[in-house]
Amino acid sequence: MLEPTNNNELPAIPGKRYFTIGEVSELCAVKPHVLRYWEQEFPQLKPVKRRGNRRYYQRADVLTIRQIRGLLYDEGYTIGGARQRMSDETGRGAAPADVQAVIKETIKELEDVLEVLSPAK
Repeated sequence: MLEPTNNNELPAIPGKRYFTIGEVSELCAVKPHVLRYWEQEFPQLKPVKRRGNRRYYQRADVLTIRQIRGLLYDEGYTIGGARQRMSDETGRGAAPADVQAVIKETIKELEDVLEVLSPAK
């Protein structure tokens, strides 16, 4: 399979509460060691750590990782620039484009659920 070139090509996020680092790596097309590095660089990224120091990411973490990935890979920000942009957005809320992307993704996921639940015609 080809690597996704931007966030629009990433798979939908399943409706789970927690994700392992391996699952997040696949959902965001980023290697696990990169995720661990980003945890050090971006204060917004704080996965829950359980026994054995295993990381469990929540849906909000996956969305944050996708936002960071978009800034770094799609928009060409440096780590420092992306960190600044993320902290600016934390102070004033998400940018409208980011909100629209989350809304579109949520609608798509709900439509998929509805399709599964609908009786066959």
